[in-house]
Amino acid sequence: MDYCAGLLMPCERNSVEPMASIVSPGRASGAHQSLLHFVGQSAWSDEATLAKFRELVAPAFPAQGGVEAWIVDDTGFQKKGSHSVGVARQYCGRLGKTDNCQIAVTLSIANHHAGLPIAYRLYLPESWDNDAERREEAHVPEEVEFRTNLQIALAQIEAAMKDGVAPGIVLGDAGHGCDGAFRAGVTALGLTYAVGVGLASRRRAIAAQAPERPARKPSRVRHDADHKPVSAKQLAMRLPAEAWKDVEWREGSNQTLSSRFAAVRIRPASRDHTLAAPHPVEWPEGGRSPRNTGPRPCPRTCCSTFSSMSSSCAGASNATTRN
Repeated sequence: MDYCAGLLMPCERNSVEPMASIVSPGRASGAHQSLLHFVGQSAWSDEATLAKFRELVAPAFPAQGGVEAWIVDDTGFQKKGSHSVGVARQYCGRLGKTDNCQIAVTLSIANHHAGLPIAYRLYLPESWDNDAERREEAHVPEEVEFRTNLQIALAQIEAAMKDGVAPGIVLGDAGHGCDGAFRAGVTALGLTYAVGVGLASRRRAIAAQAPERPARKPSRVRHDADHKPVSAKQLAMRLPAEAWKDVEWREGSNQTLSSRFAAVRIRPASRDHTLAAPHPVEWPEGGRSPRNTGPRPCPRTCCSTFSSMSSSCAGASNATTRN
């Protein structure tokens, strides 16, 4: 109780000493020792804790419209030293650059009104996995082995499915969308996804078809000019002006957030996916080129705009959506 209260209080630092002075000012020294023991020595399950949070909060979702999306993401925590578990020089999204930090892989359920983290796992870099002395000093359990961020995220999604969490569209950035194994894993679980892709990723454009008649899987690779792979940026630049539609996805702090979107059916040019998928792309008015951005969680708006493309288009700017 003291630790949770301390996290919620306006402490200058979320460490146990300032927490103890706030939650128990009359016995700060004893509270400090108790909190140190709780954080460093007590045996407790973070998975059980998150499960309890979900048990308490998830029942409120139906009243807010139900679960619409599962959001996978990586969260970076900047660090100065080298002793925190998993700390290394790696890309930190909060800073927008490579720096000394920890990375946590998270899975959250959300709709337009609420969001709830349901899985949280610290990423252990391969340099840590192979350093027995460092693992022992930081008390990393033997069963914890190196897994990529995407492998961790896919395992979290699979565990949520087994726990009976209400399904939603899986949303992720280009780090998830550019990996065919991740997309294939989500599809194998029977989930729809809307994930970012890089503007340089290569794909083949194909003719639009009605949703009830999906494109047939090709029996052989075609090499004619109409089926030559191009980058997502090249594909967007070739679209006619009338292909772009104005879409508003939510209210911002100063104005409604909106941009221009277009959707075409494509096949990723790699071998990991061969079925056609609707591919919404964002190009702001007056912009010099399409944007390389992540998904926009606005399924209802985009479904009405791109209804001829797919009934499950989830409002992903510059994203691949797979039904």
